[in-house]
Amino acid sequence: MATAAAVSNKFESFFETTLADADPEIFGAIRNELGRQRHEIELIASENIVSRAVLEAQGSIMTNKYAEGYPGKRYYGGCQFVD
Repeated sequence: MATAAAVSNKFESFFETTLADADPEIFGAIRNELGRQRHEIELIASENIVSRAVLEAQGSIMTNKYAEGYPGKRYYGGCQFVD
């Protein structure tokens, strides 16, 4: 049976482990694709590149948030930072 310390460590690592550590193969594929996009012109409109700021926003903690409805009139609580 897991000790409280082991469970706590596993919980913390869930939020702290990088993709490079969790799955080096996927990390490598993403790194290689980034290099390809930086050095080649993409002529497919749906695959146009975005800035680092956009990538950071899309990969942020906001990905975990569901905010159905309208600002100030959401169906679920906890949307004060989304609105």
